[in-house]
Amino acid sequence: MNITYSDAANVLNAAVEKANALNIPVSIAIVDTGGHLVSFARLDSICGVIDFAIKKAKTAAMFGVDSDVMGGIISGAQLHAYGMINANGGLLTIPGGVVLKNKEGMMIGAIGSSGGTPEQDKEIAMAGAGIIS
Repeated sequence: MNITYSDAANVLNAAVEKANALNIPVSIAIVDTGGHLVSFARLDSICGVIDFAIKKAKTAAMFGVDSDVMGGIISGAQLHAYGMINANGGLLTIPGGVVLKNKEGMMIGAIGSSGGTPEQDKEIAMAGAGIIS
């Protein structure tokens, strides 16, 4: 099951509200379970973080874990880390990519936020994810 546009818009709006409350100019991406972009907002962030937000969300969706968890997995891969990071068009394994699950606990997509500190990016993404479950 994939996230609907309506749910993606609600997730995005909740994340935007959190970013605005923190006064942080971020980019926020919502993707489906295949890592395909469903919804996006750029809150006056610098251009470089647009791709970061999308890749954080895509990383979480493609592996079913938050992007920072995947970072921990890859950091333990040593010799194989390069191949893992460059898989699937490139992963971004720092905080800010969060898996989205429906009320039944099934993954329906992911959200990625970038533009703040890693902790702020994760906080913004979690705010969006929190309205689904």
